[in-house]
Amino acid sequence: MATLTVWKFDTAEGAQGALNKLVDLSKQQLIQVQDAAVVSWPAGKKKPNTSNHGSLTGAGALSGAFWGMLFGLIFFVPFFGMAIGAAMGALSGKFADYGINDNFIKEVRAEVTEGTSALFLLTSGAVQDRIAEAFKGVSVELLHSNLSAEQEAQLKEDFGA
Repeated sequence: MATLTVWKFDTAEGAQGALNKLVDLSKQQLIQVQDAAVVSWPAGKKKPNTSNHGSLTGAGALSGAFWGMLFGLIFFVPFFGMAIGAAMGALSGKFADYGINDNFIKEVRAEVTEGTSALFLLTSGAVQDRIAEAFKGVSVELLHSNLSAEQEAQLKEDFGA
């Protein structure tokens, strides 16, 4: 079963640095990163930069459409106003099917702000103690939503690359 996690960093560069470290850990077979995306929100910018990195070991589990819609729902709806907000409200109902509920969206929106960054991961097979050891001393806040096997299968079916 995969786990969808969001790691929040206190700097705009922190998420990319963590992703680089995860590349090394995946080569050591300490974690399988099925998909990854980075949100970086430099100070002074009105909105964050987003990038989809896919899988660290092969084809990504999810498409760019999934990440684009999720990031739109989290970060850009407040800027679009009521008309688009209503359409995105319907989309948020669909994301709830994958274990990504309104509380998850609101929490990420509140935590990932100007001057910070976030790493969004779909992972499995993590060797928890070794991962924790590798990130010792790194200032990171872990926000996560565990997906059930059924939610993971539905997510991959609907948004698979």
